[in-house]
Amino acid sequence: MSVQVENLEKSTAKLTVTVPAEEFEKAINSAYTKMKKNFSVPGFRKGKVPKQLVEKMYGVEVFYEEAANICLTDNYPKAAEESELKILTRPTIDIVQIEKGKDFIFTAEVGVTPEVVLGQYKGIEVPKTEIVVTDEDVDAELKAEQSKNSRTVTVDDRAAQMDDTVVIDYEGTIDGVAFDGGTAQDHHLVLGSGQFIPGFEDQLVGVSTGEEKDVVVTFPEDYHAKDLAGKEAVFHCTVKRIEKLELPELDDEFAQDVSEFDTLDEYKESLKKKIEERKANNAKNAKINAAMDKAIENATVELSDLLVEEQVNNMFEQTANNMRMQGMDLEQYLTMSGQKIEDVKENMKPDAIKQLRTEFVLDKIAEVENIEVTEEKVEERLAEMAKAYGMEVDKLKELFNDAYMEQFKENMKSELAAELVGDSAVEVEAKAEEAAEEKAE
Repeated sequence: MSVQVENLEKSTAKLTVTVPAEEFEKAINSAYTKMKKNFSVPGFRKGKVPKQLVEKMYGVEVFYEEAANICLTDNYPKAAEESELKILTRPTIDIVQIEKGKDFIFTAEVGVTPEVVLGQYKGIEVPKTEIVVTDEDVDAELKAEQSKNSRTVTVDDRAAQMDDTVVIDYEGTIDGVAFDGGTAQDHHLVLGSGQFIPGFEDQLVGVSTGEEKDVVVTFPEDYHAKDLAGKEAVFHCTVKRIEKLELPELDDEFAQDVSEFDTLDEYKESLKKKIEERKANNAKNAKINAAMDKAIENATVELSDLLVEEQVNNMFEQTANNMRMQGMDLEQYLTMSGQKIEDVKENMKPDAIKQLRTEFVLDKIAEVENIEVTEEKVEERLAEMAKAYGMEVDKLKELFNDAYMEQFKENMKSELAAELVGDSAVEVEAKAEEAAEEKAE
């Protein structure tokens, strides 16, 4: 096997791999051994037809696809290693030559680690953040805790209102004909959540348990399914149940139930301190993020299109998995939100690019600043995690294999690089016009 490496633009490389004709012939023989049970010829038992006869009857190309797969599986990993490239993506394979008695030649286009040229990343000016805790902040925290301790109750004595959850069966039709993705049973819909097409949820306000109602909506003109775009649909809905949240009273008894304090006033004071700590931590993170945004903007990072595409696909798969874990159906979500997969992926692209640029810039800063993750720092971080999870450190360590720990250390290195950028940043007062704009927003 021989490998030629060609560096393309935008951090992409192409490997041209030549597999000797002898090895390709062995791959054909292996393909025959694997596939011979599929051929049946009069006069021969199944699986006993000679290779030469199979090739004569079906053409010499009959084993090419399987033989090519064997050659690719055997040779691409070795070619990638021999190239000494830092390959970050799955290869895009193209068969250049495949012919009996000749070398097997293929190319593999891959995304590689981009070259990073840092700009200014120290002493970056960022807006100063004032840490102020208001009574409204405390009340919001108190209401959040109240909501957390609420319970869901079934409503029997009134019709559905905004913020209620209605459990419905529905079937959507256009001109009396049902369409894909327009039917569901026992769907939990929070009225006012904006989960469905505009106008759908509003029409369920005032509907009672057991009542049936036809909800009439019009699909947007730019709806991804062209056969539905701009058309009026009727969703026949049956309200099977109405639910609401019942909140506990905010009094001393509530404080005693949810905290170690005896009175509501004492509990509110503790919430104020907790909010101050959180806002201080948020301010630190905001400083780091603002400084990192400028450091990334100041850097030059040319990303491979292949790498961006792979990052987007990974993000999409993660989103789809999260939806499935929450009991949501992807196809149904796409239908009701008026999107198609390409739309979702296109919307993810800016975040994918930012994530990749951030990763490579942080790696470069860590390299330039000689940032090291010592075992002492790792132990400190593991102790923090164990405390947060209410576990012993040794028990936490048992959950992590070697590969995870290596990734854990790499993540820590990136965090330390980001903290370096944030710690060196200079906080400045916002200009009068900027402050006015923020206030207006």
